[in-house]
Amino acid sequence: MRLSRKVRLLSAALVPMFALAACSGGGGGGGGAAGGGDEQVKLTVWSWDGTVERAVSGFQAANPNIKVEVVNAGSSQDEYKALDNAIQAGSGVPDLVMFEYFAVPYFAIPGKLTDLGEFGVEKLKNDYVPAAWGDVTVNGKVYALPSDYGPSAMFYNSATLKKAGVDKAPATWDEYYEAAKKVHALGGDHYIAQDTGDIFFLLSLIWQAGGRPFTVNGNKVHIDFTDEGTTRAVAFWQKMLDEGLVNTKITGWSDDWNRTLNDGTLATQTMGGWLTSTLPERAPKAAGDFRVALMPQWRQGDKVGAENGGSSFGIPAAAGHKDAAFKFLEYFTHGGGLSSRVDAGAFVPNTSVLESEAFQSKANKYFGGQKVGAVLAEASETVGSGWQYPPFFEWARSIYGDIASPFYTTGKVKLAEILEQWKQRCIQYGNEQGFEVD
Repeated sequence: MRLSRKVRLLSAALVPMFALAACSGGGGGGGGAAGGGDEQVKLTVWSWDGTVERAVSGFQAANPNIKVEVVNAGSSQDEYKALDNAIQAGSGVPDLVMFEYFAVPYFAIPGKLTDLGEFGVEKLKNDYVPAAWGDVTVNGKVYALPSDYGPSAMFYNSATLKKAGVDKAPATWDEYYEAAKKVHALGGDHYIAQDTGDIFFLLSLIWQAGGRPFTVNGNKVHIDFTDEGTTRAVAFWQKMLDEGLVNTKITGWSDDWNRTLNDGTLATQTMGGWLTSTLPERAPKAAGDFRVALMPQWRQGDKVGAENGGSSFGIPAAAGHKDAAFKFLEYFTHGGGLSSRVDAGAFVPNTSVLESEAFQSKANKYFGGQKVGAVLAEASETVGSGWQYPPFFEWARSIYGDIASPFYTTGKVKLAEILEQWKQRCIQYGNEQGFEVD
């Protein structure tokens, strides 16, 4: 189970009501009425984020000629396939669609998404953290607006670390390595982390280390897992695995994962900030022990982060009501509908929220009274820039587990070899799909 297929939510307890100014916008552009006159417009929105529905009533009250229907089209994979089928059939295309960040290029590059520049979207740029804005920008054009975010952070059990003689959260990966040895020395099933082939975790390490293995320029894609940053991150995690410091038997989101988080034998998890919402449910017995910190750094004193998850909404090129669609899109991702989503638990990359005192000053009881919002705000602001996903990453991520599985079951294959095999499969598939991949 992967949180990118779920709503990335932070605990509603983290954030009280926000008095954000309504700015429903509307913009220019073509493709259907904006709903400002007498003509009735019905918008169809495909989304697996339940907080979007919270914005509907307020929007409809302000725009009585626009009716919004939010439809759950299934998992992200199901939704993307259904959208492709609708576009090919020329019917049933929704007005707004939710996309994981890595899926935006797949639909944008072939011209299946509307360039939002026609609506003057650049005026909204400064209300989003830079990395999130970069996630929805393809070849210099913006094709979606960010709706939720997953800055990588380290969730750690302070009681377990203290028991192992580690008095504070590891600030560097070197400190993390030393802490891993101390945690494992506690005996039994104590580990600092678990990993059974999570590509998003590995990519977050690479991202933070400065690796940029994917370069996309129009229809051309270059893949290279040998750059300095990628090599550094892969070598570090290889060492952790080779020395038996990582639990490779327990899969994330399993019952055993819950158990180890509950009993403290799993000391840390480096994941997206959305884990704040689900950790209390999965590890209720560890209430008060967990804390949140920035990812450990590759160099002492640095503050560089990465992403692990996040979503956006775009308007299909074949949508019938583009003006009205953008009006609603701006409303729930930036305007008057944003506060209702934040109150419902959505973790958004809007600086107006992240930098607010209400977000940063709220103490979280589960995390021992820590002001978790301040940490996650900083994690969001420090995500490294320049990361790109290949336009066929939805397929690529689906096959990574099959390639990585032999290593995690036998230990006979190295991560660098796994990545090389993955690269070759991606090159073959990408070229078959009409891209120029090397």
